Amino acid sequence: MAGRRALKAVLIDLSGTLHIEDTAVPGAQEALNRLRQASVAVKFVTNTTKESKRNLLERLQNLNFDLQEKEIFTSLSAARSLLEQRQHRPLLLVEDSALEDFTGIDTSEPNAIVIGLAPDHFNYQTLNKAFRMILDGAPLIAIHKARYYKRKDGLALGPGPFVTGLEYATDCKATVVGKPEKTFFTQALSDLGCCPDEAVMIGDDARDDVGGAQNAGMLGILVRTGKYREGDENKISPPPHLTCDSFPDAVEHILKNLL
Repeated sequence: MAGRRALKAVLIDLSGTLHIEDTAVPGAQEALNRLRQASVAVKFVTNTTKESKRNLLERLQNLNFDLQEKEIFTSLSAARSLLEQRQHRPLLLVEDSALEDFTGIDTSEPNAIVIGLAPDHFNYQTLNKAFRMILDGAPLIAIHKARYYKRKDGLALGPGPFVTGLEYATDCKATVVGKPEKTFFTQALSDLGCCPDEAVMIGDDARDDVGGAQNAGMLGILVRTGKYREGDENKISPPPHLTCDSFPDAVEHILKNLL
């Protein structure tokens, strides 16, 4: 931590780092409890767009993780905030289970496209509707652009390929609100009372979790669970502060070396 301030906050990715669908990473609950006993703030930051914050919280509590809804900051939250700021009426390309996080947002006569992970809606008709709206001037807002994520049955396409397809077809660039955007990390830290150089991020995605955090001025710890593939740590510059086997190992490093 030479040249850095004392550690005040730990941001933790969820899917692939603490759990994969309804299975917890071995030892993750106990490690989180150990981290909570230290003198640092903890916040959970996720690009998950498959379900609402409430459903996500319920899933994690059923896995015996100790956390509260106010501690979770999602890319859905960031997208909603942007819609409210710009007063857009979105065509929401998200899973039905995530729609409750947009309750109260006017979606009549949509004038913007918001795209997350929506396998049930990624068909030709829907994407073509979005394509035509963008050509007519509607802004394209990507909740995030992850290439892929980890499911129980293996890796699966994320929203990134579909966002990129719309960008390519319309010759426009999407506004991205989730990780790895710098504003996402600074928003997540804003109510913790600390600066990026007083925080560390733990995640399984080298580019979005670790690279994004480090570009925002934080330290990044990459875990070899979830979507991690051999050599991912070499795909970002600067490389991760640390690459370790799992979340419990990351917590051990923080407790021994960063506090």
